[in-house]
Amino acid sequence: MDLGIAGRRALLTGASRGMGRACAMAVAAEGAQVTIAARNAEQLEQTAAEIRAATGAKVGWVAADVTTKDGRAAIIEACPEPDILLNNAGGMAPGDFRDWDRDEWIAAVDLMMLPPIMMMRALVDGMMERGWGRVVNIVSRSVKIPQLELGLSNGARSGLVGFTAGLSRQTIGKGVTINNLLPGIFDSAAQREHIEGMLEPGGPSYEEVRALRAASNPAGRYGRPEEIGAYFAFICSQHAGFVTGQNLLVDGGSYPGTY
Repeated sequence: MDLGIAGRRALLTGASRGMGRACAMAVAAEGAQVTIAARNAEQLEQTAAEIRAATGAKVGWVAADVTTKDGRAAIIEACPEPDILLNNAGGMAPGDFRDWDRDEWIAAVDLMMLPPIMMMRALVDGMMERGWGRVVNIVSRSVKIPQLELGLSNGARSGLVGFTAGLSRQTIGKGVTINNLLPGIFDSAAQREHIEGMLEPGGPSYEEVRALRAASNPAGRYGRPEEIGAYFAFICSQHAGFVTGQNLLVDGGSYPGTY
């Protein structure tokens, strides 16, 4: 299937590794011009080189912190008129809500909710004026299945999902879709860090926890980053122009509900 995005400009944050990298690789393989952003310049340079080698696409990168005003300005300067925008960010460490004060909650909002909103604020009007755009936020299944140890993520990411529900209905008439991908367990560095944050002295080992999480999924395994990359590429395609305001689970069937 020709996704119809050859020549489109794609700007992807949190794209130096893991799911963000896989999303960049997927749209680059379809002929998009890609700009990736994250904080680690060395990792970005390596990832950009790997995507170029694998796809032949034009790939730029910018090392900047999307949680800051100056960082967002630098990212947008590198790709001021994107047709495709991916907002992707890491999460907060697992814990107990009794241990989180106001500073932790503000930090969570500043990491997982406000940067995507500020990026959309800066870029969706241009997409609407040009008559075409695709915005995708990588969120988490925790907005549908609250995870007890991830209260900060449950709250902040749900705020982003609530905001996009309204905005997506305002942009679709001008050809701009906004959707959220809700990944479950994926074989990524972020998942490894999450498991490490759950470990307790005297409790199950990293290997035991990892194996149990895979066994508990109906698929019996972790998702592969390239699987979410392929889904992202389709949602950004010319064929997905009637899909907007949706929270799309990519979780191996772990969400237990019918709807």
